[in-house]
Amino acid sequence: MQLLEKYDLVIIGGGPIGLTCGIEAQKKGLSYIIIEKGVLVNSLYNFPEQMTFFSTSKLLEIGEVPFISHTDKPTRKEALEYYRRVQESWSLNLKLYTEVSSMIPENNGYRIVTNKGNTFATHIVVCTGFYDTPRTLNIPGENLSKVTHFYNSPHPYVGQKIVVIGAANSACDVALETYYKGAEVTMVIRKSEIYPKTKYWIKPNIENRIKEGAIKAYFESKVIEIKETTVVIETPEGIVEVVNDFVLAMVGYKPNYSLFEKLRLPISDDSSKKPIHNPNTLETPLKNVYVAGVINAGLQTSKLFIENTREHAAIILEDIDSKL
Repeated sequence: MQLLEKYDLVIIGGGPIGLTCGIEAQKKGLSYIIIEKGVLVNSLYNFPEQMTFFSTSKLLEIGEVPFISHTDKPTRKEALEYYRRVQESWSLNLKLYTEVSSMIPENNGYRIVTNKGNTFATHIVVCTGFYDTPRTLNIPGENLSKVTHFYNSPHPYVGQKIVVIGAANSACDVALETYYKGAEVTMVIRKSEIYPKTKYWIKPNIENRIKEGAIKAYFESKVIEIKETTVVIETPEGIVEVVNDFVLAMVGYKPNYSLFEKLRLPISDDSSKKPIHNPNTLETPLKNVYVAGVINAGLQTSKLFIENTREHAAIILEDIDSKL
């Protein structure tokens, strides 16, 4: 019979908040393991390679490890190196490339079933972020190879006709970067304007490129079908079919509700679809199971960020410590 690894705490998700939970557990002298399905800070790894954070490096710091960046707003590359240094500085107990498939109540705790064996803990923290799981368009042709929900570099789109769907930070970033590298860019925007809270240094730039006609934009419109060589757009003036090589659907991301279902985490039945939890302790209706980080806002993904969820770890570990 296989012997289970046993811990006081299993942390599901190896992003900044998962690392912070590990640090707080270490401070309390508790045994723990951080389980991550991908690479260290996997969500941040999926950010565009040239991305700059809106937050300052100071607001992204965890575990009393200084985050020094070359400018006031750190880059993705600097953030990846910073969180690697955090992991190294604290010698965090971390298991990467390990995907959780279920959480089974057992002996006053939970058996965590993964693709690399099972683990047991009396307490669980789920902090899986949301950038891994894109919102889908649910239209014909979305599964074509020319369609992507993630953007890394402008290079593949040099000299190509691309459609960018969306009008918030990611979509505007992608439209501008690919345009400056020689792509023919068309934007499809559901509302009548660029998202008002787009980064202040991006918004006037994209608006001016649209105004001068360098970037074509269809406002109050939506893509209704993606074909091999075209995209069908529903506009206020009627249906338009645009010749197209690639579609970049920058329409946002959401928590991994498929995983929540496997873990049997209760979700609110309102439009926010938040994991149900006590706002004071962050414990869910499942005994000794907690949620932390941006997933606590559910589909309201613009409400919580690294900088205003760092304290979740201390709140949770204080509650766990009081029980133990």
